[in-house]
Amino acid sequence: MSDLTFDYIVVGGGTAGALLANRLSTDRKKRVLLVEAGRKDDYHWIHIPVGYLYCIGNPRTDWLYNTEPAAGLNGRTLRYPRGKALGGCSSINGMIYMRGQARDYDHWAQLTGDDDWAWDKSLPDFMAHENHYKLDSKETPPDERIRQFHGHASHHAGVNALVDRRVGGEWRVEKQRLRWDILDAFEQAAVQAGIPATSDFNTGDNHGVGYFEVNQKDGWRWNTAKAFLRPACYGRPNFEMWTGSQVTRLILRTEADGSQRCTGAEVWNGSEMVIAQANAEVILSAGSIGSAQILQLSGIGDSAQLQACGVTPVVHSPGVGANLQDHLQIRSVYKVQGAKTLNTLANSLWGKAMIGLEYALKRTGPMSMAPSQLGAFTRSQPDLPYPNIQYHIQPLSLDAFGEPLHSFPAFTASVCNLNPTSRGTVQIKTNRFQDAPAIAPNYLSTDADRKVAADSLRVTRRIVSQSALAKFQPEEFKPGVQYQSDEDLARLAGDIASTIFHPVGTTKMGRADDPMAVLDSHLRARGVAGLRVVDAGAMPVITSGNTNSPTLMMAEKAARWIIAGV
Repeated sequence: MSDLTFDYIVVGGGTAGALLANRLSTDRKKRVLLVEAGRKDDYHWIHIPVGYLYCIGNPRTDWLYNTEPAAGLNGRTLRYPRGKALGGCSSINGMIYMRGQARDYDHWAQLTGDDDWAWDKSLPDFMAHENHYKLDSKETPPDERIRQFHGHASHHAGVNALVDRRVGGEWRVEKQRLRWDILDAFEQAAVQAGIPATSDFNTGDNHGVGYFEVNQKDGWRWNTAKAFLRPACYGRPNFEMWTGSQVTRLILRTEADGSQRCTGAEVWNGSEMVIAQANAEVILSAGSIGSAQILQLSGIGDSAQLQACGVTPVVHSPGVGANLQDHLQIRSVYKVQGAKTLNTLANSLWGKAMIGLEYALKRTGPMSMAPSQLGAFTRSQPDLPYPNIQYHIQPLSLDAFGEPLHSFPAFTASVCNLNPTSRGTVQIKTNRFQDAPAIAPNYLSTDADRKVAADSLRVTRRIVSQSALAKFQPEEFKPGVQYQSDEDLARLAGDIASTIFHPVGTTKMGRADDPMAVLDSHLRARGVAGLRVVDAGAMPVITSGNTNSPTLMMAEKAARWIIAGV
């Protein structure tokens, strides 16, 4: 067997790819290659939770994408951060552990015709790799409801731990290591506004307000490289990993019957092109942007669009790069009085020194914080049957992540439409793998989305007007109280909104009779044998919450199918 011949090639060492590499390489008879375009996750700011401020917009850790000008954003473009390092977006994201709502997965089951995607069938795949802090104690038995919905490393340990795919418990979930008076007051105000307090957003119904649980361990970011690649994969002789290596295209072979089969990938390793061969499968886990781009560069996509870019079409699959969905957050900023916020703590050398000292000694304080600590799920209109908006509340304010903090004390109440009806695209511009694709999320392009945007800003104002926040004298800085009408608020949303980094859907799975379904319900590419796409791009519809943990669930399910050959 050649050194460049493997059983499985996993493209992308991010959220899904790291888990897949772990699961597929447990069979020592199978050679597994993991190809990652970014570097190893050895940059210190990846591991310090607040380091997202230094990773987003940093070419060492971010692809540095930008969106196309959008009419719904009044002609603006946005930074579009995507992780470019081992761990992928789990190395630069907000670390929030969030599954969404049960109805999301029941909807997927309907759209794919496959009941395996239903909530009750997906919950075990969430739990299979979960290591939840509420189950740590051996002395105090946890509430049975916690065991019903959460997993722990101790549940999977045994004599076969090193070889059993179900060892699980790698994905650490912890409570946050700091609280803020201003956020506690916002939580109380939300309750006063009719949103119930909750201690668990992950039971299938995330209605409520509370502090997010996060993927951290002892005050450090817990990314998928730590969880799934080391030490397990690094010690396996059948596992190989290439970093700083970008897949330029897939290798496709025309079979005797005229069908197509993926047999490997062409990889630029920084100095030369090499061909890696796959005896069993190639699994694309390069994310909603990267996987769509690689498929299109390989001749899989809309034929007319590919020809226009100088790519010879091989498989006409018009859904590749279509159906892009994302959560657009509308960032309302409120100036406050008499409140401690990160803006004021970090605006001096002394303040920064004290923050650094606390983290060095205790692994607590602002350097241990996720971008958003407090969350809430509620309805933009009271007659809706389920929560359709999500809040990320932050004891800070800035123009956009990657930009400096404001100089005045403030908090940000970011709200997003969980179920946007706007759909966008990811399309290559040229046939060069070095060129970024055109990313056009098409935010706020429907009347329904503009209505939710306006209504959600009113919900924010209603919460902030409650007595629990009165002592801090909140003053609306953005968008401004002078904007009241639906038209004004929707337009202002376009001025101040930014992505919350949840692109999905560009290689969606679906039924055989759906011409836009790129994948079948087992994530196999239609029209190409030996090829799957396992990442957030496979979601037919975006989940009602943060998308990292749902992507891990999808990878857990896919690994089982790949191993079984189904």
